[in-house]
Amino acid sequence: MAPLKFLAKRLLFAGLTLWLVYTATFFMMRAVPGGPFASEKNLPEAVKRNIEARYQLDQPWYRQYATHLSRTVRGDLGPSYKLEDYTVNEVIAQGFPVSASLGIFALFCATTIGMTAGVVSAVARHTPWDYGFMALATIGIAVPNFVLASLGVIAFVFVLNLFPAAGWGSLRQLILPALCLAAPFAGYIARLTRTGMLEVLGLDYIRTAHAKGLAPRHVIVRHALRGAILPVVSYLGPATAGILSGSLVLERIFAIPGMGSHFIEAATQRDYTLAMGMVLVYSVLLLFMNTLVDISYAILDPRVKIG
Repeated sequence: MAPLKFLAKRLLFAGLTLWLVYTATFFMMRAVPGGPFASEKNLPEAVKRNIEARYQLDQPWYRQYATHLSRTVRGDLGPSYKLEDYTVNEVIAQGFPVSASLGIFALFCATTIGMTAGVVSAVARHTPWDYGFMALATIGIAVPNFVLASLGVIAFVFVLNLFPAAGWGSLRQLILPALCLAAPFAGYIARLTRTGMLEVLGLDYIRTAHAKGLAPRHVIVRHALRGAILPVVSYLGPATAGILSGSLVLERIFAIPGMGSHFIEAATQRDYTLAMGMVLVYSVLLLFMNTLVDISYAILDPRVKIG
C-alpha cells in the first residue's frame, strides 16, 4: 500500500503544480505589452478584430483562462497563433522527438564520461589524473554552451572537418551538438561521483570487502559505486528534464528543429499557446523525473522507504 499511497500523493501534487504553472504562465504572458498580432504592419482594424475573435482574444481574461484551461485538461493545447495551420500539439509532436534524441545521446555521454572521470579521480586521489579530470570538469561547468559550441565548430568542422556545421538527420550531425550539450552535465556528474566515492571508500563495509581479498575493481564497481551514485541520481532528475526538453541556444546554433527553437520563437513573437505548451511539457518532464529519482533511491538504498 505504501507505494500506491506515495504515487497517489505524487499525482495529486503534480496536478496542483501543473495548475499553478499554467496559471502563472497564462498571466505572465498576457502581462507583457502588446500581443500576438500587435506587430502586424498595416493591418486594418476590422481584420485585426476578426483575427482576435477567431482566437478568442477579444474575450475577457477570465473567459480566455477558463476556455483554454478546460481544453488543456482534455489534452488539447490549442492552435499556434503564429504557425499557421499548426496546433501546439502538432508542433510538440514534431519537435519533442528531435530534442529527446539529442538529449538522450547527450545524457548518455554525460553520464558515461562524468561517472568514469569521477570514479578515476576518487580512486587516484591527489594524482595528475585527479587534477586533470577535475580541471576539465570545472571548465565544462564554467564555460557556457554557446562558447563550447562555437569552439567546437571551429575545431571539428572548419579545422579537422570531422562533422557538418549544422543540420539534422544523420549521426554525424548529432555528435557535436550532443557533446556540447553534455559538457556541463558531465562536469557536475564527475564532481558528484568523486565526492560520493570518497565518502563511500572510507566506510567499514568497503574496508571489509578489501580485507576479504576481493579484487579492487570488484569492490569499486559492485560495492562502492552503488552507494556513491545516490547524489548523481538526485541530480539526474531535473537534469534529464532539462536536457530532454531541448537546448535553446544549441538548437539555434546547429539549426536543429527541436523544441528549443520553437520556444524561442513563441516567446519573442508572443505566441501564447505555444509558449504555455512548452512550459507545461517541461513541467511534466520535471515532475516525472523527480518521481523516478525517489523510486530509484529506494531501489539503490534499502534503508530508504517509499512512503
